[in-house]
Amino acid sequence: MDKETIFVTGIDTDAGKSYATGWLANHIAETGRTVMTQKFVQTGNEGRSEDIELHRRIMHRDIAKEEYDLTAPMIFTYPSSPHLAAKVDGRKVDINTIDAARHKLEQRYDTLLVEGAGGLMVPLTDSYLTVDYIVDNHLDVALVTNAKLGSISHTLLALEAIERRALNLRYLLYNTHFDTDPVIAPETRDYIKHYVAAHFPTAQWLDIPTITLP
Repeated sequence: MDKETIFVTGIDTDAGKSYATGWLANHIAETGRTVMTQKFVQTGNEGRSEDIELHRRIMHRDIAKEEYDLTAPMIFTYPSSPHLAAKVDGRKVDINTIDAARHKLEQRYDTLLVEGAGGLMVPLTDSYLTVDYIVDNHLDVALVTNAKLGSISHTLLALEAIERRALNLRYLLYNTHFDTDPVIAPETRDYIKHYVAAHFPTAQWLDIPTITLP
């Protein structure tokens, strides 16, 4: 069985990436593959990763057995972009540490889902963006979007960045939790879906339902 690593990013900070990552992990596991998730840089936490904990609740996995050195290799206390959170903590975002943890998880599981921090253009350092990390490691992309006002523009900008860098858009994850406006939501969904079909014909469209957590 071929190994795969997919980077889950969003059109903005509050697109619903963590919910989508946990849901996608279950969706892929239903095909018979072993799946794990990683939050490659966590900000706004200390000694734990709230995003990993959310993944595990959705995946029905025991958080008590969590290996944070692998699934959340870089944790910073300030809730901001990684480059700023690292400065506040007087540390650096260590790409080598992130890579080493990712490689170990890739060896153990068929599929690894790596959740980003914010969107594609979020800086990891002063000169290194999240999208640079994806390109350098030849990772497939899962983009999380929704029907909030403004999401069409944000989604198309993200898709242009993906296309410009010749990245493989594996999934378009549409988060239905934000379908609150009966006029905006269906038009937004249809517009984005047609755009993806035209520009990324091999990408799989998946609707992420509202998740009821235990």
